[in-house]
Amino acid sequence: MNTTTKADNFFDSNVLGHPAGLFVLFFTEMWERFSFYGMRVLLVNFLTMAVIGSNPGWEWSTENAMALFGTYAGLLYLTPIVGGIIADKFIGYRWAVVVGALLMTAGHASMAIDTEFSLYFGLALLVIGTGFFKPTMTSIISEMYKDTPEKKDGAYTIFYMGVNAGAFFGMMLCGYLAEKIGWSWGFGLAGVFMLLGTLQFWLSKPLFGMIGELPSKIKAAKVLEDKKNNKDVKEEMNPNPFTKIDIILTVITSIIGLSYLLNDPISKIGGFNMFNFEMGGLSGQNVVVLVGLALFIFLVFSRIFRYEKIVRDRMIAFVIFAFFTVFFWLSFEQGASSLVLFARDSVDRVMTGSSATAYNIINALLTVIPLAIITYVLFLLWRKTFKKIAGSNIVLVICFAGLWVIVGWMLNRDFNTKSYEVTYSSYQGDSIMDEETNKQQVNDKGDLLFTHIPIVENTIVPQGKEIYTETATIGEQLELLVGDEINILHKNNEKTEFSYLDEVALEKAIKNAEARGVNSAVIRAEVIRLKGNEVEITVSWFSVLNSFFIIAFASMFSKWWESKYNPSAVGKYALGLIIMAVGFGLLAYGAYGIQEGVKVSMLWLILAYLFHTLGELCLSPVGLSYVSKLVPARMIAFMFGMWYLAIAIGNKLAAVLGGQIENITEQYSLSTFFLIFTVVPLVAGLLILALNPILKKLMHGVK
Repeated sequence: MNTTTKADNFFDSNVLGHPAGLFVLFFTEMWERFSFYGMRVLLVNFLTMAVIGSNPGWEWSTENAMALFGTYAGLLYLTPIVGGIIADKFIGYRWAVVVGALLMTAGHASMAIDTEFSLYFGLALLVIGTGFFKPTMTSIISEMYKDTPEKKDGAYTIFYMGVNAGAFFGMMLCGYLAEKIGWSWGFGLAGVFMLLGTLQFWLSKPLFGMIGELPSKIKAAKVLEDKKNNKDVKEEMNPNPFTKIDIILTVITSIIGLSYLLNDPISKIGGFNMFNFEMGGLSGQNVVVLVGLALFIFLVFSRIFRYEKIVRDRMIAFVIFAFFTVFFWLSFEQGASSLVLFARDSVDRVMTGSSATAYNIINALLTVIPLAIITYVLFLLWRKTFKKIAGSNIVLVICFAGLWVIVGWMLNRDFNTKSYEVTYSSYQGDSIMDEETNKQQVNDKGDLLFTHIPIVENTIVPQGKEIYTETATIGEQLELLVGDEINILHKNNEKTEFSYLDEVALEKAIKNAEARGVNSAVIRAEVIRLKGNEVEITVSWFSVLNSFFIIAFASMFSKWWESKYNPSAVGKYALGLIIMAVGFGLLAYGAYGIQEGVKVSMLWLILAYLFHTLGELCLSPVGLSYVSKLVPARMIAFMFGMWYLAIAIGNKLAAVLGGQIENITEQYSLSTFFLIFTVVPLVAGLLILALNPILKKLMHGVK
């Protein structure tokens, strides 16, 4: 008699002890995360970059850029609730992945066009597409391993590596292209890999059988199987159905939340306010948000208190965890907002000589080794599945060939970038005023200090103004000779830092200035000497560190959680928040006392990302894993929604507070800004630690 089960057959075509289908999902998620994080790391940088510069952006205010980004980030955690329901009930997981991926591809393509409408339309498509894509991948994995639950933890670990690998390469390569060549290149690259990732997933259909199919087909197959096994297929009794009041409150609070997320950027950027009134000194928007919050709290607790005591207590414990989650994410997500601007404007990212060589070697190892490992996984997948899914494998090979070409080009460019000292002319401007005393600044000899204004195209030097010869340094991958005359242009608003303009870039700068009716600010300069090797680290490179540190430390934390020293849920939460606070404390210390125009050592930012990641590794295992432990089956979907709502609120608050970096820095200091994110998570961590006895009692023995 043949006793081989369907699950056994599925595991016959295994790669590294898991079904080949897992690695198809691994690569699908990798390309989606590549695209998502590749775009995400660019958005705020692009929106706030100066209109006149070597790589022009739109020069939005930080507050406006953060308002748009915060709404985008918040919606990304809310649309999956709706997308998951549609996938479950109507189209199935596989089609949800394809629909979501195609919408996101179109979104990236739209953003590459570089118009205001295409930006908004692209972001809308990305939000909707993520709603379909995000909740379905883990559902497919869960379905794949339903007969082999003992392998599920290992499967999710492998899948999580795909998430971080995609984020790592997406931020590095999309960021590099965007900052070195142009923004459209970065946005476009994200879309190309999203499209190819979708195609390889669709062509792998023969590997999955019924997994991820339309719900009606799966349900029919399950009913037939249950009848064969004489199982009872009746629906489980529902002890706590949603009442009409529950449904009405859910709809009202959803509308209020969505209205706020849309109104915030519309009112700031477009000048149209849906809540244009005041009440008790509060703006209409804040009043509506408070009303919505009160209604939501009433909805949650009215449902919770219908359960018997133990279930009720456990759900209250989960609500407390969700509440403190907000404080973690409002700090952690500064990495996509204010820390991007901090890295761009306030961190010394230029390295020369031996330092540049050391960075290039480290960066090459950091990039090539992970890419080689993942390419080896592709080779194993090819060897096992080529006969069955040849098309999917060929698309993956094309993806990786493209990835290797871009990585090789990037590393070659950095290794061959040279530093040149150039001179240009300027004239004396106004005297420099001290912002605190409102007095004219003087040097050590008591002489007044003046600004020096570069002489650019069509400059008419005021009569009587002295002409100066200034020196600057540029770093480019080209051979220049002493005496060569070149065109340079300042980077963003950095008046002391310049980039070389070739003929194409020069023409673009002139057209860009003409379109806006301003001077191009192009400066004629002369090369006076070669200084040696130079590399300017991209802003996006620092964001890559989070993924790198996760890959480096995840296994260590996993072993810690499995040891006898495994902290309680509260302990992990407190550790996550406090370690996060340490990271911002280091930034506050590193930025303390710096003057305008002075750059902070990149070491402080690297250490901050290290501690932020360690905090994430402490807190991330607690959240969603406690949904199934603390929440009854009927409320799981509702509480999943609440959990994502907490993360959405954290993301939106992160952007709102991050948008104040310029205002707080101008009024107080940069160090003060980082102190806010030191104190808030520190206090939250200590508070939840103090609540440990209460939470332990509420959890009724759940570990």
